[in-house]
Amino acid sequence: MKYTNIGPLKVSQVCVGAMSFGQAGTMHDWTLDETATQKVVSHALSLGINFFDTANSYSKGTSEEYLGKALKQVPRDQVVIASKVYFNEGRLSAKAIAREIEGTLKRLDTDYLDLYIIHRFDYETPIEETMEALDRLVKSGKVRAIGASAMYGYQFMAMQQAAIDHNWTRFSAMENHYNLLYREDERELMPICRREDVALMPYSPLAAGHLARPTWDGTSLRAKTDRVAMGKYDGMKAADEEIVRRVHELSLKHQVKMSQIALAWQWAKGIVSPIVGATKAAYLDDAAHALDLVLSDEEIAYLEEPYIPHPIIGALSENPPQGTVLLNVKK
Repeated sequence: MKYTNIGPLKVSQVCVGAMSFGQAGTMHDWTLDETATQKVVSHALSLGINFFDTANSYSKGTSEEYLGKALKQVPRDQVVIASKVYFNEGRLSAKAIAREIEGTLKRLDTDYLDLYIIHRFDYETPIEETMEALDRLVKSGKVRAIGASAMYGYQFMAMQQAAIDHNWTRFSAMENHYNLLYREDERELMPICRREDVALMPYSPLAAGHLARPTWDGTSLRAKTDRVAMGKYDGMKAADEEIVRRVHELSLKHQVKMSQIALAWQWAKGIVSPIVGATKAAYLDDAAHALDLVLSDEEIAYLEEPYIPHPIIGALSENPPQGTVLLNVKK
C-alpha cells in the first residue's frame, strides 16, 4: 500500500467507502450486514488500507455502527476515519453540527473523528456559522481535520475564505463526484482545490460499477436495485458507452481489470485517495494492485477523448426537502 497526506492525516491511497455497509433496506437494498462488513474491513486492514469514509446518513446510522465495531480489531491511531454531516435536521447549523458529531462519535464508538466532511452546501445556514462550528470541533479535539463534498467551486471558495478571514480551521479535503464518466468538476472546483492545497478524495471513482464491466447493465444485486446509480448515469448512457468500451480495451491490453484502469486514471489526474465502495474483499485487492499500474499520456488522452459535457450530478442548486437521504433517484 502507498500512503499520502490529507492535512495532518497520513492516509492510504485507497479509501474504503462505507456506504456499502449497513442494514439493508434502511437506505439501499445491497448493503453488507455486520458480519460481512467485518470481513471486508479486516481484509482492507490486511492490505494496509487505513482510510475509511462513512456518513451519519448512511443506512440510518448503521454504517457508522458496523464500521466502528469492525475497526476495533486495531488500535484507534492506526486508522483514519471520515464521516459526514448535512442530511440531518438543521443541516449545517451550529446546533446541528454540535448534535450530529456526538451521534457519529457514539455510533463509531470513538472519542474523536479524523476527518469531518460537510456532505453538501447548506443554502439556509450562514457560511460563517458553519465554519466557526467546525473550527470549534477541531479546537475541542473531537475532530482532527475538516473537508467538504460535492458543491460548486464558488461555494467551496467562499467557505474556505471565511475560514481564512477569521483564522478558523481550513478545509483539507474535497470529496467530490469524479470519474471517467463524470468530469464536470475539472472546470472550477478541482483547480480551486489544487490552488488551496486541498486533497481530492472522490466518491464513485468506478461510476457505480459502469467502469468495472464491459456491459452497461450488471447482474449484481446493486446493479439491479441501485436506483440512485441509475439516476446518476443512465441519462448519458449513449455518450458514455464509448468511454466504457475504451476502458475495457485498455484493460485487455494491460491484462488487468477494468476497475484498475479507471483507478489508475484517477491517480494520474492527481487524486489523493479515491473512495472504493467494496461489497467484496476481492475488489479491494484489485484496487490495491492498481497502484502499480501506470497509464501513458497517450492512453489517458484516449480514455478522455470521447467525453462531452454532462448535467451536474453532485452539487445541489438548493437544499432538498428535509429528510431527503437519496438524491438523483431514478423513478
